[in-house]
Amino acid sequence: MQTLIPLTEIIAARLIARGDTVGIAESSTGGLISAALLAVPGASAYFRGGGVIYTPRARAALVDITKEEMEGLRASTEPYALLLANRARDLLGATWGLGETGATGPSGNRYGDAAGHCCFAVAGPIERVGTLETASPDRQANMRTFAQRALQQLADAIAAAP
Repeated sequence: MQTLIPLTEIIAARLIARGDTVGIAESSTGGLISAALLAVPGASAYFRGGGVIYTPRARAALVDITKEEMEGLRASTEPYALLLANRARDLLGATWGLGETGATGPSGNRYGDAAGHCCFAVAGPIERVGTLETASPDRQANMRTFAQRALQQLADAIAAAP
């Protein structure tokens, strides 16, 4: 997590300067994104909350996404990551939402994505989505890399926002 702190310090400073807040809905990073944001002193000024949306049960309970909303949509895609980001933002009353979903490894997920596949999205004054493929089966390394890339996407979006 130490490698994430310099980036989350930048994010924290930008959010505080703007008076903005963030909500997180992460999956394959297992709470690492939220933990990194909360590791910065003063996090209560910008962190509204977060959840690990790792199962369909968690998806229904924590971000209120129904089976009907999932029709024609699957996890581990950019559209799903954007849905998570929007839902986290809306339910937590935050300025920004960050959604992340993927396959950390050592094997792929049940949707056919290989280990090292991650999709992430930022929803707020501007939206950004992205996909990362590490091609690595290293679960812990993937979790760190996924968190780093998702947080970088958030930092870039905040910097580019009006």
